[in-house]
Amino acid sequence: MEKELKYIDIVEQPISMHPKKFALWLFLVTVVMIFAALTSAYIVRQSEGNWLEYELPEIFWVTSGIVLLSSVTLQWSYVSAKKDNFVSLRLGMLLTVLLGIAFLVGQWYSWIALVDRDVFFVGNPAGSFLYVFTGLHALHLISGVIFLIIVLISTFRLKVHSKSLNTMEMATTYWHFLGGLWLYLFMFLLLNH
Repeated sequence: MEKELKYIDIVEQPISMHPKKFALWLFLVTVVMIFAALTSAYIVRQSEGNWLEYELPEIFWVTSGIVLLSSVTLQWSYVSAKKDNFVSLRLGMLLTVLLGIAFLVGQWYSWIALVDRDVFFVGNPAGSFLYVFTGLHALHLISGVIFLIIVLISTFRLKVHSKSLNTMEMATTYWHFLGGLWLYLFMFLLLNH
């Protein structure tokens, strides 16, 4: 009997993830694939010639700063939630929502600046790509702001705290991803416009 016990395999605990987090990560992979395909198409089309040369709107620098600051305020909220510091949690979430809205307003003004520079959605593919990049990112950002508002409301209902962080972690992951995606797009456009 003793010998038999020695040969029993120890079953390892499988890696587990909350189903909603898993779905979020699948969605993020999809978004990465979409933007990778778009940036690849941009490079291929640019190499074919007939490409409009233009300067990027200066407001892109401002919106990049806004998105970085919003990641800082959201991270502050997340740390506050882990410590059950509800005042800082709510304040950080509110600031993040406001910064997210400010980013979207900045994107709208960037389109106005592009029109002022005679860069349009229809016409040259260079302008079309720029509007698709920024518009698709703005669409994802709108969903991110809605998610942040849901989390903000949850903080006032005391549904976000040190023992209930799943929604907060998902919002933080998604928002940081969107910020990183914007910085990637901005750097890509700076180097390839």
